[in-house]
Amino acid sequence: CLADDMGLGKTITLISLHLHRQTQEESAGPTLVVCPTSLMGNWQREVEKFAPGTRVRRFHGSQRNLDDLADGEFVLTTYGTMRLDAERLGRASWGMVVADEAQHVKNPYSATAKQLRTIGTRARVALTGTPVENNLSELWAILDWTTPGLLGRLGAFRTRYAQAVEGGSDPAAAERLGQLVRPFLLRRRKSDPGIAPELPPKTETDRAVSLTAEQAGLYEAVVRETLADISGADGFARRGLIVKLLTGLKQICNHPAQYLKEDEPRIPGRSGKLELLDELLDTILAEEASVLVFTQYVQMARLIEQHLSARGVPSQFLHGGTPVAHREAMVQRFQDGEVPVFLLSLKAAGTGLNLTRAEHVVHYDRWWNPAVEAQATDRAYRIGQTQPVQVHRLIAEGTIEDRIADMLLRKRELADAVLGSGEAALTELTDAELSELVELRGGTR
Repeated sequence: CLADDMGLGKTITLISLHLHRQTQEESAGPTLVVCPTSLMGNWQREVEKFAPGTRVRRFHGSQRNLDDLADGEFVLTTYGTMRLDAERLGRASWGMVVADEAQHVKNPYSATAKQLRTIGTRARVALTGTPVENNLSELWAILDWTTPGLLGRLGAFRTRYAQAVEGGSDPAAAERLGQLVRPFLLRRRKSDPGIAPELPPKTETDRAVSLTAEQAGLYEAVVRETLADISGADGFARRGLIVKLLTGLKQICNHPAQYLKEDEPRIPGRSGKLELLDELLDTILAEEASVLVFTQYVQMARLIEQHLSARGVPSQFLHGGTPVAHREAMVQRFQDGEVPVFLLSLKAAGTGLNLTRAEHVVHYDRWWNPAVEAQATDRAYRIGQTQPVQVHRLIAEGTIEDRIADMLLRKRELADAVLGSGEAALTELTDAELSELVELRGGTR
């Protein structure tokens, strides 16, 4: 079980292990990665980045298959798909099976955990930043999958270790348990001596996530209808339609309820980005860290605030209309550690806020101007910050968000114009260029 804190390279370590195992005949074979749906895109990008040339496929959706499975290949699937299709996955000869965010199988009696155990492999690795969230039985569940029999049966484990350690009645029991699991549980904390000085002061990661079926349907409908309107318009009308299209697509990528302007929205289960944000926040809060979440839309921040409140996650939202006195109190609450999640709108973030408690910064949506994004990030990354800062940019796969950065890189003169005027610069694109920019490409579930 690899249980390093977030940001210390669990994914890259696992990719390296996969490549190393391919060099020896007795350990070679394809690797199956089981992860939350919201993390599949990130896995694919990391494999393509750090192991170029390595085959990677997604075993997910109605077209999923394991045809022509090759040694050295990565297969990515979700916990839900694995549970439904464990029999087919179990027929393959895996070199390694990986459970990412392994706290998802911390209940050994759940259907997901039971099906995971049926998939045979030469090696098993669990990845989690939080091996124990509530009690030691969770640690037993993870290690009994990776290293069967190490901790004995659950009942005996609870009697011998868990009750004594959790109750604090037997310090020696904690020491014995530590010695037993140490060779099988690798855990580095950012707070460990010597770790923080080795980390770069700021790490930036693009985190790709698929649209939900609802988002994809909305996205394609808006593209189809608006491009038809644009083809018959010119002048101011055409430019207005393009700005409306680009704004609408960004809102759909965020959450359908934002685009549809719903009064009483059902929030969970409809947005890939929000699922990914939940995964990130679960890990960040388990590490007792603090996070700034930026969005350019006040309405989206309200949806996130409502969602976090329903989940029991303390948060606060600072926007352009927040009175100065309230701002100062909110900053103080965050800096004092009373509220770990601070939501901020773009316009409010640009003014001299000093939020150095934040070890994480999440950009929920992309801004056309990288300088504005950097300015927001610098709320956390500035004088007084003693911890390395991790910046997470959430990007909807296969959408305009995925391609805008590429296009700006390719077209330097367009990039300069966009930096000056945002969406307005994109209104001069031809119909064909616009269609290429906005069409949805395989970024659905």
